[in-house]
Order: sequence, then structure tokens, then C-alpha cells
Amino acid sequence: MNLIIAIIPVLLLIVLMAFFKMPGDKSSVISLIVTMLIALFGFHFPVNDLLYSFLYGALKAISPILIIILMAIFSYNVLLKTGKMEVIKEQFSSISTDKSIQVLLLTWGFGGLLEAMAGFGTAVAIPAAILISLGFKPIFSATVSLIANSVATAFGAIGTPVLVLAKETNLDVQVLSMNVVLQLSVLMFLIPLVLLFLTDPKIKSLPKNLFLALLVGGVSLGSQYVAARYMGAESPAIIGSILSIIVIVLFGKLTASKEEKARKSTLKFGAILNAWSVYLLILLLIIVTSPLFPSLLAVLESNCVTRITLPVGGAELKYSISWLTHAGMLLFVGTFVGGLIQGATVGDLFGVLWSTTKQLKKTFVTVICLVGLSTIMDMAGMIGVIATALATATGSLYPLFASVIGCLGTFITGSDTSSNILFGKLQSSVAGHIQVSPDWLASANTVGATGGKIISPQSIAIATSAGNQQGKEGEILKAAIPYALAYVVITGIIVYIFS
Repeated sequence: MNLIIAIIPVLLLIVLMAFFKMPGDKSSVISLIVTMLIALFGFHFPVNDLLYSFLYGALKAISPILIIILMAIFSYNVLLKTGKMEVIKEQFSSISTDKSIQVLLLTWGFGGLLEAMAGFGTAVAIPAAILISLGFKPIFSATVSLIANSVATAFGAIGTPVLVLAKETNLDVQVLSMNVVLQLSVLMFLIPLVLLFLTDPKIKSLPKNLFLALLVGGVSLGSQYVAARYMGAESPAIIGSILSIIVIVLFGKLTASKEEKARKSTLKFGAILNAWSVYLLILLLIIVTSPLFPSLLAVLESNCVTRITLPVGGAELKYSISWLTHAGMLLFVGTFVGGLIQGATVGDLFGVLWSTTKQLKKTFVTVICLVGLSTIMDMAGMIGVIATALATATGSLYPLFASVIGCLGTFITGSDTSSNILFGKLQSSVAGHIQVSPDWLASANTVGATGGKIISPQSIAIATSAGNQQGKEGEILKAAIPYALAYVVITGIIVYIFS
């Protein structure tokens, strides 16, 4: 009975969004209320603990998630205000007029780099917004951005998910990192191919798309494995994304038609640099405040820190924000300074920020309710019941379903890192009972979690915000579900065969 009522919030959310096509804000509010009632009467969760759990979830929703979403869309809207998005569009067109190359470059390459550096929705919001400005349909732009924002999330935000997994399980970071790359190896080829095929499904384009997918996948796999083996979790996604961008650009140039090669770009280097100043400053700030500079990071993280403690279940939940290294603040500073460089006034920039805030009001409701829901499910024990039931029911076949648990964690929480916190220990402990390497099964959790990102309601809320498509979350969820299911099946088979 506990299992049946524990799974109701997850099923309800899917049914309301995907089948009743209810907007994300309304479906998340209803699902939150039902979750609260189940926690109170089904799991006998005390009222005080329930309220503090929701408050803790709301705080986690506001920072980092909502602040980052707001600032990511703000950065895009500033480019529209200053007119520099037209320069960026022209530059992408000058690299290649081939739509499939543009999509792969923006979602897998640039999006992968954003995920590797900042994470928390930037890799969905910014590429989706740019794709729409290039003339792609909003639903398509959201869907391909969600599908692309999968593999890179394993090492997103400077390796945070794997670093957290290692800490939770007391396993070796480098071993976990190598396992993650190996378990994702097939998908490093398949995801680029899917992106290319969705953009250009014509049969005559298949050989070209297949070759490009093999090229990009090979570069991603080789570079990420070497980085994981010799450098750890911080760098695989960064190095893989940068090399992918180089390969895609070169391929676009080499395969351009004679007319494209003959056409000279009218853009000068200074104009290009000015147009990219917002994103270049953001990347620079993220790099400077990353673990690549540990001494500076330690100083920044020890200053301007907000700390809040909430009592739940006889324990204390500690919540803190280091404002000087907060990804949302880095996005804001980079955007503000970049906007000034591009000719906007201070008044213009604050005007854009206010209009962006109003644009995202439904997203704020959706994300706060979803993170509050996931926190209540975790604190009340619902998530643990679902995961333990799956582990018990599958027995020796458990490795086949290990990635499903990771996927479930991300679907509910919206975060690969949170999924590893929830289920990392469970995976490694089950491994001991069925004589499988704990490193291998723990890695399977984060790999499955990357698939969950494709259909996470929080990620979908970010995607709809980027294209101003609030209310169409269900449509995007239905489009993304088949790819997420295939993703988890493939990872499950890989984990099982090599366990």
C-alpha cells in the first residue's frame, strides 16, 4: 500500500501534463496538494515537518534554479534589446546554412559547454531561445534542447554530480568518472544522430548525418574518457564540448556548397566579439570561480554567504547560498556588463530584467511547487519506498533497472546531483548484496539520471520559458518521453551486460 500511494504524485503529474494537457503551473499545484495529503495521512508525516520541508524545497527552487533561469532568459532578452542576436544569427548562418549542423552546434556543442560550466537549466534555456530566433519552431527547439541536455549533465557544473556521488558512497572519483563515460559511450553517438535526424529526416541526408554523428560521438567519447581517467570529474564535459564545437564547425565549413564558400561574411571580428560579449563574460566568470582555481574559490565561497537552518524530523536541514560564486549571479554580472558594452543603458537593462521577471511568473509557480513536492516526497520517505521496492522486486536482474532509479530521481527532483544524493548509497549497498561492483552500479545512477533530465518537469518548465510557451509543457513532455525511455533502456542493457 505504501508503494501504491508513494507513486501517485509521479503518475498524477505525468497524467495531468501529458494526457490532460494541463499547464505546468496548475498541474504542479494540484500534484503538490495531493503529495502533501499523502505525506500527512499515508506516511503520517507531522504537519510542522511538512511545512518546513516545503519551505526548504521552495528555497532550493528559488536558489539556484529560478535565479539561474531568470538570468539565463535575461541574458537572451538583453541580446534582443541591443540587436546583437541578429549578429549571432548571421554568424551561425555563415558557419553553415545546414539546419542540422546549426542545431547540433547549438544544442550538443554550445549547450554541452553551458551544462559543463554552469548547469541548472542554462543549457536548455539559452540554446532553445537562440534556435527560436533562428527560425525554428518553439516546440522543436525545446525538444531538441532537452534531448541534447542529457549526456553532458553527468559531468555538469564542473563535475558536481559525480563529485557528490563519490562523497555520498565513499567511492573513488576517477573510477566513477571512467565508468560513467563507458556507460554513456553508445549514447554519445546516438544522441547527436537523433538531433540530426529530427532536424533533417530525409533519407538522402542519412549518410551525412551518420558520418557527422560518428565523428562527433568519437571525439566526445575519446576526449571524455581520457579526461575522466587522468583528470577526474571536473573536465570531461568541458573538454568534450569544446572539441565537439571545433569538429562541428570544421565539418560545416568543409561540407559547405560552393555558393556558401564563395559568400564572404560581412561581419568584422570586433562586431562578432561585441555580439558574444555577454556569453564570453559569463563563461569567463564561471571559469574563474570554478574548482580550476581552488584558492580563489575558497575565498569567494567564504564571503557573502546566506545560511538558513530548518528543523525537520528531529534533524536540521542546512541551506546556504554563496553569492559570489552563485551561477545566477555570474550570469547577471556577465549579462549586465556585456549589455553595457553592447550599448544598453542601466535603465534599459533593469527594464529588460523586470519584463523578464513578469514573463516567467508561471515558471516560478511551477518550479517552486515541483521542488517542494520532491522535497516532501524525499523527507516523508516516499522516494525511498519506490526505489527499495524496485530493488527488491528485480533481484539479480537489478543492474538492468539501476539506471531507472537514477532516472526517477532526476524526473522528480530535476537534478542529477539530487538523484545521486537520494539514491547513490542505495545503489552501492544493493551492489554488495548481488555481488556486483559498487562503483559500476553507483555510476549507473548518475547515467540514468542524465536520461531523466530529458523529461524532468523542471527542465521542461525551463524549455517552455525560453520560448515563451508556458502552458504547453504537456505537449513537450509527450514529445520527449519516447527518447527518455529509449535512453534508459539502452543504459540499462549496457549496465546489465557489463556488470
